[in-house]
Amino acid sequence: MKILILNGPNLNMLGSREPEIYGTSTLSDIVNELTALAAGCNAQVDHFQSNEEGALVTRIQQSRGVHDGIIFNPGAYTHTSIALLDALRACDCPCIEVHLSNIHSREPFRRRSLTAQACLGQICGLGPMGYRLALTALLEMHGSKGTSR
Repeated sequence: MKILILNGPNLNMLGSREPEIYGTSTLSDIVNELTALAAGCNAQVDHFQSNEEGALVTRIQQSRGVHDGIIFNPGAYTHTSIALLDALRACDCPCIEVHLSNIHSREPFRRRSLTAQACLGQICGLGPMGYRLALTALLEMHGSKGTSR
């Protein structure tokens, strides 16, 4: 099984950007933990982060036929990107949206997720644990299908 961990704008700044909201874990910390967790389940993760919307759209498109699932933190594009929504809808693999903070308890403009409409579910407000929960969910769902790429 192969999972794409996809992260949007400013997530490369984790650990130093507003730690009171996003915590002190870096993106590398999160990816390293997910890589180890996946390896223990005979799975593999690929990671991609970009501050550019088009690069994220392209990476989603490239996941067709390659990945069995996507864990996606679209960052600020969550609230604005119809392009990412359309790319997720066109993708043939399940996606779980993850946010470190609880977007539903923040500013009103952050409470709406366009991209969640194309996702199996959304995990928010649990910090890095949200990524682990998303990976666990995808691994368990994939195991019930009995298929792999």
